[in-house]
Amino acid sequence: MLGIVNYGMGNLRSVQKAIERVGGSAAIVDSADAISSCDRLILPGVGAFADAMDLLHQRSLLQPVLDYAHSGRPFLGICLGMQLMLDHSEETISPTDTPVAGLGLIPGSVRRFQFSPGPDGRTPKVPHMGWNAINPLREHLLTDGIEHGDHAYFVHGFFCDPTNDADRLASTDYSGDFCSMIARGNLLGCQFHPEKSQAVGLRILANFLSFTPQNPS
Repeated sequence: MLGIVNYGMGNLRSVQKAIERVGGSAAIVDSADAISSCDRLILPGVGAFADAMDLLHQRSLLQPVLDYAHSGRPFLGICLGMQLMLDHSEETISPTDTPVAGLGLIPGSVRRFQFSPGPDGRTPKVPHMGWNAINPLREHLLTDGIEHGDHAYFVHGFFCDPTNDADRLASTDYSGDFCSMIARGNLLGCQFHPEKSQAVGLRILANFLSFTPQNPS
C-alpha cells in the first residue's frame, strides 16, 4: 500500500488523484499502525517548517515517520515534505532564533532565498513560484524519462542545501542553482509539486511507484 501522510499540512487529495492517474492507488494515513503497514510512503507539505514539525509531534506521527524512513522502504518528500527530511531550517520567526530541527534523514540545511539586486535594480521574487526547469545531475530511477530542462511547478521561499553533493539528484536555476531533488538510498524528495507538474510530474510519480532502493538508507 502507498500511504500519504496526513499531519494537517498538504495537498493530500491532489497527490492521491495524481497517483491514481498513473495507475496506482494510495491511502491517506494518519496513525502509526497505518504508516507502518505501507510499502511506500509520501510526506507532502505546504506551509511553514516549524508548524509542520509541531504537528508531526502533536499527532504522534514523528516517530512512525522516522521508523518508516529508516526501514528501507521507498519514501518520497514533496515540497515542504522534502525540506523536513533535512537536519534543520532557517525558517524561524526572527533571524536570531535557533534553526528549527527537522527529521534529520538527509544531512543539510533548509535555507532562505536571499538575492542582491541585479544590474536593473530588481531582485527575483520570493517565493519562487511557477514553472521552472529541473536538471537531473545523475542517472536515477526516479528521474527515468526526465530530460534536462523539463519543467515542473514550484511554490517555495526556502530551498534545500544538502551537505553531501551525492544526495543532490537535480538542480534548478533561480538566479543561481539550488537543489530541486534529492536521493539517498530509499529516501527521495522533490522541491516542486509533481501532482501539479502535468506530464513531467506524473512520470516522476509513476517512477516512484516502481522504485526499488538499491542501497537503502
